[in-house]
Amino acid sequence: MPDPWQVYDQLIEGIPAEVSVAAAGVGPRWCRVRSSEGGLGMAFAFADNSRPALHDREGLVGVALREVASLAKSWNFAEAGIGMAAINAWYSQPERAEAHGFTRCAANNWEQLFHPYSDAVVGRTVSVIGHFPFAPAALTKAAELRVLERSTQTGDYPDSACEYLLPSSDYVFISGSAFVNKTMPRLLELARNATTIVVGPSTPLSPLLFDHGVDVATGFVPSAPDELFEVLEGGTPASMYDHAYRVEQAHG
Repeated sequence: MPDPWQVYDQLIEGIPAEVSVAAAGVGPRWCRVRSSEGGLGMAFAFADNSRPALHDREGLVGVALREVASLAKSWNFAEAGIGMAAINAWYSQPERAEAHGFTRCAANNWEQLFHPYSDAVVGRTVSVIGHFPFAPAALTKAAELRVLERSTQTGDYPDSACEYLLPSSDYVFISGSAFVNKTMPRLLELARNATTIVVGPSTPLSPLLFDHGVDVATGFVPSAPDELFEVLEGGTPASMYDHAYRVEQAHG
C-alpha cells in the first residue's frame, strides 16, 4: 500500500520556508489562512476537537506557512482544516494556479459543478463522496448514483460503504474536505479504476494530485483575498463568488 502521508508531505515541501502566515481564522464552515505574499487558502472547518491540538490557534500569525501547513497531518480535524487552508494559501494564489495549468470553469457557482458530466455518466455507475444536494439533478442519466456521507441524510450510504462501492464505480466525485479528515489517500486508492474528480475549495491546486490517482481537480482561487477573508467569517455566503472563482484541470 502506498504511503498515505506522501501527498501531504509533497504539498507541504513545495511551500518555501520564507513565506509566513499573515492572518488566520475559523468560521462556521471554512478555515482560512492569509499568507505574507498575499495568498488566501480555504479548507472545510470540521467541528471535531478530538486529539489535543498541536499548535495554539491564536499564535499563528508570523509563523512559517510551511509549519502551519504541516498541521494538515494533525488528527485534530479542527486543526487539520487550518493546515489545509495554509497549504491552499500557497497553491491557490492566482498566478501560481495558472502556471500549474488550472483554468477558469465556465460556471462560477458550485450548483453547476456536476453539469459538465451529465452526458459522460450516461449508463455508468457514479459515486459521490459528500452530500451535494444539487448532484442528483445533474446526474440523472447515470445508471446508478450512490451518495456516501458521514452525516447521512435520507437515501445516502454511510461513508464506510466506500470500501464496497468505489471499486465498482465508473465515476467518483470526492469532496476536497477528504484531505482534512485524512480519508483522501484511501478513497483515491479505492477509486483507482474510476474517473476520479476532486472538488471544492479544500482542494489543493497542484498537479501533484495527478500522481496520486486524481483525474480532474476542481478548486477555488481568490481574486480579492482581503474581501474573501472577511466574508467567509459568516459561513458560505453567495458573495464569496464576487471575490473568487472556480478553476479546474484534467490530467493529461
